[in-house]
Amino acid sequence: MDISIIVPLYNEEESLPKLFEWIERVMNENKFSYEVVFVNDGSTDKSWEVVESLQKRSENVRGIKFRHNYGKSPALYCGFRAAQGDVVITMDADLQDSPDEIPELFEMVKNQNYDLVSGWKKKRYDSKLTKNIPSKIYNATARKVTGLKLHDMNCGLKAYRNDVVKNIEVYGEMHRYIPYLAKNAGFTSIGEKVVEHRKREFGETKFGLSRFVNGYLDLISLWFLSKFGKKPMHFFGLYGSVMFLLGFLAVIAVGVNKLMAIIEHVKAPLVTDSPYFYLAMLAMMLGTQLFLAGFVGEIVARNSTERNNYKIEKEI
Repeated sequence: MDISIIVPLYNEEESLPKLFEWIERVMNENKFSYEVVFVNDGSTDKSWEVVESLQKRSENVRGIKFRHNYGKSPALYCGFRAAQGDVVITMDADLQDSPDEIPELFEMVKNQNYDLVSGWKKKRYDSKLTKNIPSKIYNATARKVTGLKLHDMNCGLKAYRNDVVKNIEVYGEMHRYIPYLAKNAGFTSIGEKVVEHRKREFGETKFGLSRFVNGYLDLISLWFLSKFGKKPMHFFGLYGSVMFLLGFLAVIAVGVNKLMAIIEHVKAPLVTDSPYFYLAMLAMMLGTQLFLAGFVGEIVARNSTERNNYKIEKEI
């Protein structure tokens, strides 16, 4: 199979027929063998009924239905697991991504040896104040942290070599950083293509301003996990040990100061009257806690098995 198209969706019943018709036309014009995997992320409208009707009409349609809303990352994770095509394309269900971009994305992955190609919506139709400006700041930060020179890290329209999606784990809300996940998995041929951004035709956006706050928190988490995810003791243990050592040395200094005063028959203040004593004890306590956090982190990292366990109600 040439192409698998993964479409996560949540309450997009109006746009799905038009989207599939458009995809079908592009696929047939280019004589691609393909499948479209619609992942219904707990929609409360008739989106699943639309997917079932499309599947009855075309053998190229597959569907995965979650029991409730998990989010875009879980939808992509399950779509990636199901994908059979040599090239995997992800796109949003709201008609803001153009299926006409698919042939060029396919060409870049299949024949230009890219592992991943990310879309860049250079000209956008979103609100400048609530989306464009925050998005530019967010992408600038992401470029600095990840080392990937992508202008639109979070663009939903992307193309992947099949073995890329089989070797990365998308969870939580990490769909924003799939190129970084791919880079950490050893896939370094990552490119970018300017793509068309279209105005939403139906409904309203499902993502509020909170996505920017969550995006920064996820970026910090992903950076930490990429450096210390498999070795948390290297971070917590190091800083915990340093803090404990500093606190211990400070306690010794306070004790020695008291002892010298006694030897010289000089009246010295009580050890507990010195603020350094409490700061030293605090440093030792925090150091011990950090060290234990590293130890617990090691245990969790070695035994976590339920991170991507999602309840699927139906597959067609």
